[in-house]
Amino acid sequence: MEFKQIQELLKAVNKSTISELSIKDGDFEITIKQATTEALAMPVAQYAPVATQMAAPAPAAPVAAAPAAAAPAAAPAPSANEKVIKSPMIGTFYRSSGPDKPPFVSVGDEIKSGDVVCIVEAMKLFNEIESEVSGRIVKVLVDDGTPVEYDQPLFIVE
Repeated sequence: MEFKQIQELLKAVNKSTISELSIKDGDFEITIKQATTEALAMPVAQYAPVATQMAAPAPAAPVAAAPAAAAPAAAPAPSANEKVIKSPMIGTFYRSSGPDKPPFVSVGDEIKSGDVVCIVEAMKLFNEIESEVSGRIVKVLVDDGTPVEYDQPLFIVE
């Protein structure tokens, strides 16, 4: 299975109500699991009584809840004339192709659809992320070298 096919599967699962999808083709096997907000809330409530009996699950519950709470605050809502460029995969965000290279785009730069705006490293593969919109970069929402999630906003374009 090619990388583009896996990306399309991720998009399809994200847009659907499917919670888990498993595909096996010869030696290749992939399982995609999607957490819902209900599924995230229920385990925290279930682990709370157990946390008083065992010390190990207690740190795990706050760690799982913290990213979900921080994600909405990190991405400001774009106005009507602004569009968002989102990460098509999970990985590490890089603004340039190397530490001594200039960033692909900066605030104020004009971009066209198809222009490379950043790199997301996933499993030692550096994937160039191309813009699907044209306009001017208004804001960079992610710091260089930080982890990003699938569908996380990266840039705001006007």
